[in-house]
Amino acid sequence: MIGKNIQKIIRASGFGIALALVMLLTSLGLKAQEQQGPNKVIMVIGDGMGLTQITSLYELGRQDQSNFERFDHIGLLRNNASGHRITDSAAGATAYACGVKTYNGSIGMDSDTLIVKNIVEVLPDENWNAGLVATSSITHATPASYFSHVKWRNQEDDIASWMHQSKIDFFAGGGKRFFEERPDGLNYSDSLRTSGFEVSYNLDESKRSDKKLAYLLAKEGMPKMSEGRGDFLPNASKMAMDYLSKDGKNFFLMVEGSQIDWGGHANDANYIITEMQDFDKALGVILDYAEKDGNTLVVVTADHETGGFALSSDKNNYDQVVGTFSTGGHTSTMIPIFAYGPGSEQFNGIYSNFEVFHKILGLLKVDK
Repeated sequence: MIGKNIQKIIRASGFGIALALVMLLTSLGLKAQEQQGPNKVIMVIGDGMGLTQITSLYELGRQDQSNFERFDHIGLLRNNASGHRITDSAAGATAYACGVKTYNGSIGMDSDTLIVKNIVEVLPDENWNAGLVATSSITHATPASYFSHVKWRNQEDDIASWMHQSKIDFFAGGGKRFFEERPDGLNYSDSLRTSGFEVSYNLDESKRSDKKLAYLLAKEGMPKMSEGRGDFLPNASKMAMDYLSKDGKNFFLMVEGSQIDWGGHANDANYIITEMQDFDKALGVILDYAEKDGNTLVVVTADHETGGFALSSDKNNYDQVVGTFSTGGHTSTMIPIFAYGPGSEQFNGIYSNFEVFHKILGLLKVDK
């Protein structure tokens, strides 16, 4: 139809005007393509990961390159909680998951302890899958904010009771005891099975394609990298992406490198470095998927920085870098955010952490 109309314009107005119109139509078509939002979103969270933790890959990990270099769009986030100048993981994750500032300890609730829908609950049921991967317990603060609503993050038995009624289709991490070894005697792994999950305790087990997938791989948190966790994070991330995209489905996936934070709390530079190297490897797998797919938005950030981690000179020796710490807790420093894929330019600049939720929904054209 457009070709016939152009032919008419050429006869009526001459080649020059027709060419200009063709160029205009082409430009409009390209702009429409540019404005097309992603149909897959992967939120990658390095718990406790500040700029120093990323820099340690080079200075202490002796890497020449990292997968962070593959991002063109980078910003900084202000991340205070609603009632505190420094956030914890619960308030930080709830900001990302639900788009609100809240108090430290809150999981999926606002500062008045009212339930706020998370992004998984907001996405339409039709043609959307959702998954979680974490090196902590799956009931820990960050993953918990994407499927549960409780007043306090330490209510992990209560958090586990939300999973079977959630919209999560795939999860992998620790936390078996909160599902099966509970003080109330209930077994929420049985509830998961009743709700259509296949529950497994080994990531290598073969799975039925018609089931939702639950991997409970440790009693609480997963082992440290230094204790032999191996390639769980990159492998589980790949399994999640492949599973969630089956049958052409769109998906939201949250992947957390939980124990970067634990290394910061312990003031253990080697713990941080090995966890960061694992995180960087998983990030490479995720970015490779996004590059091949072409419609995947990858957002990488942290909930806060932990430890006041610094890369310092060894006294006055400027050829020797050592990891030092200013606290065993969190800091108020702004944290980096990296974005790749359709709409990634929206994440440049300096803004508050809860705005990430609204930027993602805006790109997906979904109303809260």
